[in-house]
Amino acid sequence: MSDKTKRKDIHTVSMLVANKPGVLVRCAQVFARRGFNIDALVVSASVNPKFSRMTITATGDPGTLEQIVKQTSKLIDVIHCSEHTRTDSIDREYALIKVKSGSPAQKAAIRKLLKGRAHVMDESNGATIIGQTGTTEELDFFEESLKKFGIIEMVRSGKLVMAKGKEPT
Repeated sequence: MSDKTKRKDIHTVSMLVANKPGVLVRCAQVFARRGFNIDALVVSASVNPKFSRMTITATGDPGTLEQIVKQTSKLIDVIHCSEHTRTDSIDREYALIKVKSGSPAQKAAIRKLLKGRAHVMDESNGATIIGQTGTTEELDFFEESLKKFGIIEMVRSGKLVMAKGKEPT
């Protein structure tokens, strides 16, 4: 288990914001002024194209985060802002990981690791690209298991989060 998965000060905040230029910057500045590092940021259109959904994964003190949520909620163009936990929401990430895979034995060993939500997306020129969905911890574990093959590059989406039940995210 990596240090990332042991941390207790990683928080997931979702916001419904007006789909306008500058909103992302103003929200990110609230985190920066309070000394929070944004580890991941996902922004996409919502069902209503006038609004966007922002999901921020950040590291820092829970008390400070409470202040950030309150300050962000007061910004013009922020409709809703709240922190989410695994008890009140579902979250997933997506990762593309490119590993070295020259020999047939290496390719077979890599395929043996693939379970459930992991799929080979491409095998060419001595490299294999694998796509996987899962929780942060599942992707961290999968990344660790692929290090022995030699990770060439990796990109992760950041968390996507949705509140359980009829509650809006």
